[in-house]
Amino acid sequence: MDNTILLTIVLSILGSLGLDLTALVILVIIGLVIIVLIKLFLVLIPAILVAVVVYFLTGGDLFWTGIAFLVVAALSILAKL
Repeated sequence: MDNTILLTIVLSILGSLGLDLTALVILVIIGLVIIVLIKLFLVLIPAILVAVVVYFLTGGDLFWTGIAFLVVAALSILAKL
């Protein structure tokens, strides 16, 4: 299928809904941001869990909780590269 035909179909559907190309671009950007945030959250789950454990083990010390989170988050991100 040709891209112009697909774009024409999408724009005609958006036109029937009262939306235009600007709304389509805004919705695509919002979708991409949501996807990136979900992927980032999934990568940081181990760091979040370690931070919660350190928080309870240290009696609520936010300094060591933050250090633990940063170390595990950095290792998780480096492992993904």
